[in-house]
Amino acid sequence: MELILVLDTNAYSDWRRTGRWHERIAIADRIVVPSIVVGELMHGFRKGSLFERNLGNLHAFLKEPQVEVMPVTLRTAEIYSEFLLHLQNQGTPIPTNDIWIAALCHECHGELATRDGHFGALPLVTRSKE
Repeated sequence: MELILVLDTNAYSDWRRTGRWHERIAIADRIVVPSIVVGELMHGFRKGSLFERNLGNLHAFLKEPQVEVMPVTLRTAEIYSEFLLHLQNQGTPIPTNDIWIAALCHECHGELATRDGHFGALPLVTRSKE
């Protein structure tokens, strides 16, 4: 079975800083980086003192053959709206960007590498185990 690993912002950052998620990244057939995650990472890089180095590392990673940046599509927007309604109905809000990330994860049938527990409010999103 193909392992499609979707990286949340904190998973990419943890992997770069501490090596966390290394085993899952190493065995993944495909690594999906949502475009929302790329934006969040770039924002974080701009706030720090190592912008060029961090951006260079990100671009090198994104050029790896098994890595792809996944853009938001019309289907993503449909899933986002379903997830948002589900969260509203059960009274469990989560950050808006994370709903988009979850929608992209569900769309590509991936498992989400994240340390954020609030994704558990979305039962259709499979979270990765380290």
